Amino acid sequence: MKPTDIVDKQILRTDIPKVGPGDEVKVHVRVVESGKERVQIFQGNVISVYGSGVAESYTVRKLSYGVGVERTFPIHSPSVAKLEVIKRGDVRRAKLNYLRERTGRSAKVRELREDQ
Repeated sequence: MKPTDIVDKQILRTDIPKVGPGDEVKVHVRVVESGKERVQIFQGNVISVYGSGVAESYTVRKLSYGVGVERTFPIHSPSVAKLEVIKRGDVRRAKLNYLRERTGRSAKVRELREDQ
């Protein structure tokens, strides 16, 4: 056990669901503007998950008015109020960087069916 593990256990969050590449998620982000705090929703597909422990992060990509927007969120960050998984993606790769060149129907990810 490393000496930093004691501090890391205090920071780890247990209310966050397991996310993987291809999942469609809603990330509720706390935004502070002029002293006021509000929650802003960022909805898109997870294109990569990397790191481990406290340093684990995921990248979410969405199309906003025809322009691709990507944001990286640490999983255990206090700025993320809530994380909702809308759909589970059925993908064969860990990093979905090929989605950056695609738009429309070709950028869709198959949904993982749980009933089988």
